[in-house]
Amino acid sequence: MEGTNFTMLKPLNSLTLAHFLVKQAVFPGAAVVDATAGRGRDTAFLAQAVGQDGQVWAFDIQPEALESTAALLTQNHLTEQVTLVCAGHEHLAEYVHRPIAAAMFNLGYLPSGNKSLITRAETSLPALKAALDKLRPGGVVTLVVYTGHPGGAEEAAQLETFLESLSQHEFDVLKFTYPNRVKSNPYLIAIWKQQLEVGNV
Repeated sequence: MEGTNFTMLKPLNSLTLAHFLVKQAVFPGAAVVDATAGRGRDTAFLAQAVGQDGQVWAFDIQPEALESTAALLTQNHLTEQVTLVCAGHEHLAEYVHRPIAAAMFNLGYLPSGNKSLITRAETSLPALKAALDKLRPGGVVTLVVYTGHPGGAEEAAQLETFLESLSQHEFDVLKFTYPNRVKSNPYLIAIWKQQLEVGNV
């Protein structure tokens, strides 16, 4: 990241860093996925990054989340390139039929929503596997992981166990944590699909 102005990352948190990393992999016209639409922040970010010629699929099981996302997209004139899907992200492969440059997961529960409705490994893990299957070389998947709520630590542990099994010859996996903050502070995992080197094809 030579020459990068890291002041643009302030305040430095997992969400800001996820946006920064995804921005490096996404290009105008790309296909991308927001696996957890929530209030629409990541969806709007992705829609701006891919432009009107790109495609964003945003998944959420809660109509309230999709309504919030739709309102934000309309406000910012970003509706053309976004498909809102009222379904669990484990159904990603049923809707996305082309290689993607990025996928973003913001795990946990809907901000200011029902805290009993949370992401769980039994659905987030199949969704992650589907996203990695669709990921184009040079693409990235980000997961903002929350462990401070009931069920969060269990989900994180299962996801990390799976990520440890990924081939180091196909994927690069990095975990960004904050040792000087409380242990329940959200952290970021990023997975890049390696690009084929010339001569190894």
